[in-house]
Amino acid sequence: MNPLELLPPGGLWLDTDGQPIQAHGGSMLYHGGSYYWYGENKNGDSWLPECNIAWDGYRVESIGINCYSSGDLIHWKNEGIVLSSVKDDPGHDLHTGRVLERPRLLFNRKTGKFVLWMHIDTLDYLYARTGIAISDSPTGPFSYIGSLRPDGCDSRDMTVFQDTDGKAFLLYSSEWNSELHISPLADDYLQPAGPMVRAFVTNEKNKGPESPALFKHRNRYYLITSRCTGWDPNPAEYAVAEAPTGPWKDMGNPCIGPGADTTFDSQGTFVFELADRPGTFIFMADRWDKRNLKDSRYLWLPIHMDGHSGSVRLNR
Repeated sequence: MNPLELLPPGGLWLDTDGQPIQAHGGSMLYHGGSYYWYGENKNGDSWLPECNIAWDGYRVESIGINCYSSGDLIHWKNEGIVLSSVKDDPGHDLHTGRVLERPRLLFNRKTGKFVLWMHIDTLDYLYARTGIAISDSPTGPFSYIGSLRPDGCDSRDMTVFQDTDGKAFLLYSSEWNSELHISPLADDYLQPAGPMVRAFVTNEKNKGPESPALFKHRNRYYLITSRCTGWDPNPAEYAVAEAPTGPWKDMGNPCIGPGADTTFDSQGTFVFELADRPGTFIFMADRWDKRNLKDSRYLWLPIHMDGHSGSVRLNR
């Protein structure tokens, strides 16, 4: 049974309780025979803060990070909110009036802890930090540790990547979204350990890559990103390297066919490998509805790999 055939692009994906899945800007972790899908709960009313009018930066009141579990990638059980927003402390990173985005999970084999990284921000995106939380279970609850500016730099869209040797990396859009930073994490995955590497440097605000998704195939590293156009879709780009920190070779737009210029009306968020089919990867993307964010939908596509040329292709 192919999950991509039963999860139609842009359709309404329901959990096993018959409720719409709220896991936006999400990521995937495979652990103990199950897939765990983490994402933003946006089940609220959308509004446009005055500070974001220039780029149509609609928001919903922050609710928290949801987790769903599945054994087959088709039937998703709602495991609930694993990290909740805070209602009564406006100064808290997780306050309902803040930005809580792009949850990313790592399992640390040495410590036995599940480590949750995320983008933490204020409505005007000037705070620009990464938050960290930990748990003994993939379904939480997670205990929030705090936030930081990794390597002393502003951080907005971000992701984490765990290599086959257990080494982990943090990737984040920085310098006002003009470049991407790649930083090794400490052995406990709780902070950057350096040295940080700058990649895709444009020297122009909001001209660099965002929404990075890093994966590995046959000892090569692949990075799929989007550009900065607010909630509106744009062409994806990808690059190839021999190490997680690069140097990276730009390869252009991986999408082919109708809709390629808008990544099929979506923005990539994560790439994961099928546990029972090594070398088979799924590209996860969001179809944002900026004026009604809770009804944003999902797009998952198989990645067509050419291990010899290093090419990646996405098509509908």
